[in-house]
Amino acid sequence: MTTRSQYSTVVETARAYYNSDDADNFYYHVWGGEDIHIGLYQSADESIAAASRRTVERMAGKLPELKPGMRVIDLGGGYGGAMRYLAHEVGCSSVVLNISEKENERDREMNRQQKVDHLIEVRDGDFADMPYPDASFDAAWSQDAILHADDRRSVVNEVARLLKPGGRFVFTDPMQTDDAPTEKLQPIYDRIHLESLASPGFYRRAAEEAGLVAEEFEEHAEMLPTHYARVLAELEARGDDLIAKRTCGEEYIQRMKKGLQHWVDGGRQGHLTWGIFVVRKPA
Repeated sequence: MTTRSQYSTVVETARAYYNSDDADNFYYHVWGGEDIHIGLYQSADESIAAASRRTVERMAGKLPELKPGMRVIDLGGGYGGAMRYLAHEVGCSSVVLNISEKENERDREMNRQQKVDHLIEVRDGDFADMPYPDASFDAAWSQDAILHADDRRSVVNEVARLLKPGGRFVFTDPMQTDDAPTEKLQPIYDRIHLESLASPGFYRRAAEEAGLVAEEFEEHAEMLPTHYARVLAELEARGDDLIAKRTCGEEYIQRMKKGLQHWVDGGRQGHLTWGIFVVRKPA
C-alpha cells in the first residue's frame, strides 16, 4: 500500500483537503451524504441526495451483466454509496479505492450499519497504487474522481489491465469541452489545484490507446451547473447554522461558495461538460 510520504504533490493536496474536518462535514452533511457526486436532476430544486442517487442508478443500468459473485473496483469512491447500492441490488463484491482516510472510516461504518461490509473492501490509497493482478475485476466504476489523478491516461491504462475480457468501465468526471478556452477556466483550475481538466475527446483517445472500446458517452452537460447551483443554494441556506454549530468554518464556507460559483459559471458558459462514459475491454 502507498504510504503518505510516497503520495505526489497533487494527490497529497487532494488527500489533505478531503481529510479536513471542514470538507468532510461539508460533503457529508450538505453535498448528499452517501453519494457525493454530480446528480441527475428532475428539477432544479430537487434534493441533492435524490439526484445523486439517480446518477448511481443510471450508471448501474449500464452494467446489466453484473451478478452475485462478480467483482467491481470503484476508483475514488468517497463515502462508498455506489458500491453499497450494488451490494444491495446485485449482491456483487467490490473494492473501494479512496485517498481520504476520513471518508473511508465513514464508508466502513456505513457498510457495517447496512450489513454489507462482508462484500466491500475499503482500501486507503490512490490511483497509482492498484496492487491487484491482471483481469481481477468484472467491472470498474468511478464518479467525479479521476480529475484528481496525476496522470489520467495511466488510470485508464490500469483499468484496462484490471478488467477481465468483456468487462466494462462506467465513469463520470467533470470535464472541459474539447474546444474550451482554457484561460476562461483558470479560476476552476486554481480552486482544485490542477493545471487542466480532461475532455470527452481525451477520454475517447485514452480508451482507444489502452485497447478499450468507447461504447457510449451519455452527455448531460446541463447537470453540471445545475448540480453546483443546487449545492450552492443549500450552502447559502444553511451556512449560518453550519458556522454556529461549528460544523464548518466561516472561511471555508466563503471559499466554497466562491468555488461553486466558478463551476456554475463555467457550465453555463458552455466551457464545461459532464456525463456517463461506458468503455469495454474486448473479449
